[in-house]
Amino acid sequence: MESLAYAAEAQQGGGPFGPLGGMFVPLILMFVVFYFLLIRPQSKKQRQHQEMLKSLKKGDKVITTGGLYGVVVKVSDKDVIVEVAEKVNLRFTLGAIATVREREEVGKRAEE
Repeated sequence: MESLAYAAEAQQGGGPFGPLGGMFVPLILMFVVFYFLLIRPQSKKQRQHQEMLKSLKKGDKVITTGGLYGVVVKVSDKDVIVEVAEKVNLRFTLGAIATVREREEVGKRAEE
């Protein structure tokens, strides 16, 4: 009699995850894969960019998200003034700074 009850329970989906457990396991696995392949690396990259912006100082050579090369003249809490040519200063929000370039890298790019 016990074997009949066990067979009926297994047939109705009464396994270790319940009747709906079979549907949720793939969704949970997909979320775990998305977390490790997409969410975690993106948040790490965002954290590194925020640290780079906090360490920005006068004299740093930067590239904006628009592709302008320049030298930082002044940094404030929300914006930065960048000299893009002699006596040509532009004001950008901090978020507009894409990367900080080393002096040697900028020189090599100019020679190419």
